[in-house]
Amino acid sequence: MTKVNVPHNAYVFVGDGRKALLLRNEGDAKYVDLKTERVFTDKNPPTHEQGTDRPGREHSSVGYGRSSVTQTDWHDLEEHKFAHEVAAVLEKVVRERKAEALVVIAPPRTLADLRKAFHDDVKKKIVAEIGKDLTKHPVYDIEKHLTA
Repeated sequence: MTKVNVPHNAYVFVGDGRKALLLRNEGDAKYVDLKTERVFTDKNPPTHEQGTDRPGREHSSVGYGRSSVTQTDWHDLEEHKFAHEVAAVLEKVVRERKAEALVVIAPPRTLADLRKAFHDDVKKKIVAEIGKDLTKHPVYDIEKHLTA
């Protein structure tokens, strides 16, 4: 657990590649009281349902060798796309509501996708980043992670 200063009206983003929550602190830095502002979910079926063909074959330019080409992981691509879409919505919220502080909680890989997707003005509002997957945790558990 990580002690994080979450000021009043700060936004807390909790997400992974499939689901995300946008929370707002109605309490103060000492007594965090997170309220759900928005929930994002992605309709991302398993990879085997998204791809239709077998992996392709590749011929060697020298000799008679053939090798298979790795199958595209559609599920993985969709998770990256979801992170970029959520980052765009979060950017809009931060600008429209003139958010002063933002805490981002996501698994390390999703956190990396979000960092790439955030614009500089959003990055300046980030007061803490936590590399954990708390997406399936209840809000009170997320509050505990921030204040313990």
